[in-house]
This record gives sequence, structure tokens and C-alpha cells, in this order.
Amino acid sequence: QEAHKVTLNVYDLSRGLARQLSASFLGKVIEGVWHTGIVVYGNEYFFGGGIQHLPAGTTPYGAPLRTVELGETHVPKDVFEMYLEEISPRYTAESYNLLAHNCNNFSNEVAQFLVGKGILNYILELPNEVMNSPMGGLITVIPVDDKQNMDFGGRRANKRRGQFS
Repeated sequence: QEAHKVTLNVYDLSRGLARQLSASFLGKVIEGVWHTGIVVYGNEYFFGGGIQHLPAGTTPYGAPLRTVELGETHVPKDVFEMYLEEISPRYTAESYNLLAHNCNNFSNEVAQFLVGKGILNYILELPNEVMNSPMGGLITVIPVDDKQNMDFGGRRANKRRGQFS
């Protein structure tokens, strides 16, 4: 089986504002508001309005803050796409939750499937870190439309044909 390099692209959705403003709002410094995507087979796979993929380097998030090599996979692309079809009912616009079921949870699950290990712990722990901050509990009472349309033109699973379009 051919080996395919697997990397994690890490973006700061706050573009540096979290680091600058978090101490004032949360009572502690938060380094960023992390979004991640898995890069493999020449595409970046991410969760936003469903499972999406775009050619690597063309997502709407700009240049990643960092790229982390996760390893290599011997999983064939068609098997990976079947896996994504299988998990897609759990990764919909309706199931998205900013704190509990987000792009980073998707990246972690996909990384475990492809290379047998998850993504960086500090990314997964950010929601707990925020919620455990002095003002973090207020986040749950502030109305947030976290189900906004997050469809960035990425290709999504075509359920009628059972394959990615």
C-alpha cells in the first residue's frame, strides 16, 4: 500500500485577538480560537456545515498558523471516503456545537482513523480551558448562533450516490 503524508493545519479564527483580549474578557490568556483541518491525498478535510474538503491550501481560513505532521497512512483514498460517509451523519450543521462537537473533534477522530493517534491536546482542551476560566461560564448564557452557515464551498458527501462529489 502506498503511504500518504497526513498533516494537521491549525488556524486561529480570532487572528490574534484572543491572545490580546482574552485576559480582559475571561480573566486568563487564551492563545487562540483554534480551527483545524486534516490534509491528506492533496485535500484538506474539515467540519463546517458538514464534512467538507477542498484542495489543500484553498480553504477560506487563509494560511495556517502552523502545520503539524501527524504521520503517514496506508489507508487508500476510497476507503477513507467510505469512512467519511459513515461518520457524516454525526457531523452535520445541526450537530455542530462550538464547545462540544466542532472541527477539532472531527480532526481528532479522522487523525485517529488515519494514523492511530489524535491531534494536539491543547487544541482539544481549549473549550474546557475557557469554561474553567473566571468568566467562562458566561459563554453558555450569551446567545451565539453557532449553527450559522459554515458551508465554504467545500465538496461534501453526496448521499444520493454514496460518494464525495
